[in-house]
Amino acid sequence: MTTTVPKLLTVPEVMAQLKVGRTKVYDLIRTHRLVSIKVDGCRRIPDHAVRDFIVGQIGKAA
Repeated sequence: MTTTVPKLLTVPEVMAQLKVGRTKVYDLIRTHRLVSIKVDGCRRIPDHAVRDFIVGQIGKAA
């Protein structure tokens, strides 16, 4: 059995993907709308979490 390890993105990378500011990314994390982990004090967001967030927002808009 192989498990795919998700790519971890930095906050600036997520900002660029979502076209939002730093404060908005941290707000999404704080409100648990965007999953993240801490690695030695640095916030990292799995790439699938960004994809899930976008898909969820598209679903709400439809």
